[in-house]
Amino acid sequence: MEFIIDKKAFYRNLLRLALPIALQSLMLALVAAGDALMLGRVAQDEMTAVSLATQIQFVQNMFLAAATGAGAILGAQYWGRGDRRTLETIFNIMLRLCGLISVLFCGACEIMPELLMRIFTHDEALILIGAAYLRIAGWSYLLTGISQCYLTMMKVTDHVKPGAFISSGAVLINVCLNAVFIFGLLGMPALQARGAALATTISRIIELALCLFVSSRDTYIHPGLDRFFQKSRELGRDFSRQCLPLMGGSLCWGIGFTSYTAIMGHMSADAAAANSVAAVVRDLICCFCNGIGSAAGIIVGNALGSGNLEAGKAYGIRLKNLSYGIGFLSTALVLAVTPLVVRMVLLTDTAQEYLTGMMVIMAFYMIGRCVNTVTINGVLNGGGDTIFDMYSLIVCMWMIAIPLALAGAFVFHWSPLVVYSCTCLDEVGKIPWVMIRFRKYKWVRDLTRQGE
Repeated sequence: MEFIIDKKAFYRNLLRLALPIALQSLMLALVAAGDALMLGRVAQDEMTAVSLATQIQFVQNMFLAAATGAGAILGAQYWGRGDRRTLETIFNIMLRLCGLISVLFCGACEIMPELLMRIFTHDEALILIGAAYLRIAGWSYLLTGISQCYLTMMKVTDHVKPGAFISSGAVLINVCLNAVFIFGLLGMPALQARGAALATTISRIIELALCLFVSSRDTYIHPGLDRFFQKSRELGRDFSRQCLPLMGGSLCWGIGFTSYTAIMGHMSADAAAANSVAAVVRDLICCFCNGIGSAAGIIVGNALGSGNLEAGKAYGIRLKNLSYGIGFLSTALVLAVTPLVVRMVLLTDTAQEYLTGMMVIMAFYMIGRCVNTVTINGVLNGGGDTIFDMYSLIVCMWMIAIPLALAGAFVFHWSPLVVYSCTCLDEVGKIPWVMIRFRKYKWVRDLTRQGE
């Protein structure tokens, strides 16, 4: 019997989950936007160096996203079943893995920041500025993994609003401190790029403190510290089945995106600067589809975990259809803000021309980005079909987009705009493949174990 969706209740629940997550995503993107705008008012090199340096945290976030993503997939289903004890065990697994990742990235930033910067640019001035940024910001990377575990557990256990407010509050503090430390307000010295790093580190400390304080209440899921190092063999296997494909997909996507940045960075300083600004705009406009995607995973996961497979399937179909509308709206928004963005940042005439062209290209890329975010990262992942994302990225990004961009930049010496177009091919090109996978309905699965 076909499940009939109560549309009013469905959209109310979707917005209840999506809006706080979208706000959280927006506030996080505003940090990058704030850095770019404030440092862009200081000097182009300062802005470009920090944009390149933050690619290290971007890669770290790919590892963290895999660990917390696996926890969110299993957590949503076990929350739908009402199993709090298993949620505590999942929390422990996330904390152990994310803690290890954070220590490794912090150590790399403190020990070899210049080497990390050389991955993205050969410009010595940019390397020096970026290395100084990483030495300070690296300490914030140590805290990020722990706070992300707490925020993920809040998101899947009906505490999405407090989590969003914590993250948003930390971002507002970050933006305010950016202004103080970058420009030297309130009697502070003008630290420029180092000031942005210091602001990030302080805000991360505050974010983690708020997570620990808010989560101490009885209604929240806490890590099972009395059995922190105990391992559940079956649950561990379930976590690995979700985490490893997610990590493969995250690394394919994250390193691929970092490769795009490195390719543009090695073409010219103007291309790197324009790409840095375009990336900030992209991240800001993607916030709403990120919120819908995360909410989709929770809604579908809750329904499947409770054993109502028909409801989960019906929700997934409606969310997939909704993703196209979000994509076309995002396209229109990018085109509408392009003139304003080009005037807001101090760039050379050449960089401004590149930025205008990149914004137009990105407008059409947004359709694929929104459809894939909601359908793959939301619906398919909500049912545990995590392997498909990795396969699609290997083919569309690593076998098509990246080779074309590399050849265009270093063999055929194409214009930076043509190379940028190559970097946008992967999202749009895989839409038909995504729809075929969706209609196989392999994602309609209950992943929970009775008696866990």
